[in-house]
Amino acid sequence: MAKSHAPRDGDAESTLTVLLAFAANLLVALAKTVAAVVTGSASMMAEATHSWADTGNEVLLVIADRRSKHPADRAHPFGYGREAYVWSMFAALGLFALGAGVSITHGIQELFRSEPASDFGIAYTVLAVAFMLEGISFRQAYRQVRREAAAADRDLLEHALKTSDPTVRAVFAEDAAALIGLVIAFAGILAHQLTGSPIPDAIGSILVGILLGVIAVVLIDRNRRFLVGEEATGQLHQAGLRALLELPDVEQVTMLRMEYLGPRQVYLVGAVDLVGDDVEHTVAELLDRCERALEEHPYVRKAVLSLSTPGDPPLTPEPQSAGRA
Repeated sequence: MAKSHAPRDGDAESTLTVLLAFAANLLVALAKTVAAVVTGSASMMAEATHSWADTGNEVLLVIADRRSKHPADRAHPFGYGREAYVWSMFAALGLFALGAGVSITHGIQELFRSEPASDFGIAYTVLAVAFMLEGISFRQAYRQVRREAAAADRDLLEHALKTSDPTVRAVFAEDAAALIGLVIAFAGILAHQLTGSPIPDAIGSILVGILLGVIAVVLIDRNRRFLVGEEATGQLHQAGLRALLELPDVEQVTMLRMEYLGPRQVYLVGAVDLVGDDVEHTVAELLDRCERALEEHPYVRKAVLSLSTPGDPPLTPEPQSAGRA
């Protein structure tokens, strides 16, 4: 677990991903709103609501990204990393209430008092432009998730769920939902045009809302888990174990716990056997030196080590491969 600048690079890329998503969603939201007013399409109105919800979410994700990077102080000795999950939770709740709730409610209302839409060409043009802009944003999120998944030896979707960076997960999920929602909206509007009935359009609005609701629930659950305390497992845990065993003063490790404090930040607690049989004050100095060596790694916000209990079995690292938070 040698010193690396990967987390800093990852933070910068996450910021770019969120800002690109914000710009795309703002433009799309404006275009969809105009199209919804002109055409009267229920699916287009649902899509406009969806995009405004996503635009507001990106603002919250920018706040999450910024506040989580504040340095540690006396009141918060472990830093502000978990702020990322708090603000990302707000964004997910907003997606559920505004995006899903409004879309489903509007779709149900349109089922009972629907009116025929018009100017379908405008709707199709806006959907095409929206698909292009959302595709650009999704491409950036997809590239970042794919690159990080490869480094962590995970499947892409598995990493999107397990990554400690909630902003990347949110943008990836919301952009994917946006592209699927556009396809649903297109199908609803096309069916409306072909049949002359506004019912398929209203159903499209409901389906978009259900899609957003599912995405929001998944995001809420993931943020909840990290707020409660998610343990770093798999390759990152193995990288921490190897880092401990590579320290010259450590003979063996009998216990290791790593809990996320924020995006790419962990709190490391371990029990070790030290080389030799030094007196008490020397042991304290050695443990402190080992802790400071671990904290030089940008993933490790804080490290606390203690001596192993005699007879505890040692931990053995698996074959080496890269870890990713």
